[in-house]
Amino acid sequence: MMSTVHGISRALRGGLAAILVIGLVACSGAPKWVAQGSGAMNNKDDKAFYGVGSIIGIKNEPLAWDAAENRARAEIAKNFQTYTAYLMKDYAASTTANDFTKSTEEQNVERAIKTFSAVTLNGVRPIERYKDEDSGTYYVLAKLDLKDVKNKLEESKELNADVRDFVRKNADRLFEKLEKEETKQAPK
Repeated sequence: MMSTVHGISRALRGGLAAILVIGLVACSGAPKWVAQGSGAMNNKDDKAFYGVGSIIGIKNEPLAWDAAENRARAEIAKNFQTYTAYLMKDYAASTTANDFTKSTEEQNVERAIKTFSAVTLNGVRPIERYKDEDSGTYYVLAKLDLKDVKNKLEESKELNADVRDFVRKNADRLFEKLEKEETKQAPK
């Protein structure tokens, strides 16, 4: 009986703690886009790529805003072209002495990831800013409209007419495919 009472008491405390955490997050005042993050979004008739950039620990406010804006632009660029190299080394060994009563174990795991993105994007612009006064974190939301991508493509002299026509005809379909893939990969 006593363990049942303790179990119920623990469950109630856990439930109250969860409600308190949810309430604190809901009241934090941060805009929805801060938590939503970067990616391709399709809101009604507005198809666009969004990038959220942030920086913390910079006292010079104009510099902090510029850095957060640049990071937001980089988040958008990662949607278009990113090279990632991944290397993992895993070593494990077990050595046993002559009488098989003592052994020495060792292991070492190393991981290296290098990511590089280089792309020229025209039309990316910051659309919102937010500063978390408690943490001193600066956030910038940048946007690249799919319409702007199509318009810049039309103006491009580097691509031949067939490539421009293909991209123009398939941009919406490819955008929606990218959005579906990002939805599948999003943490739940």
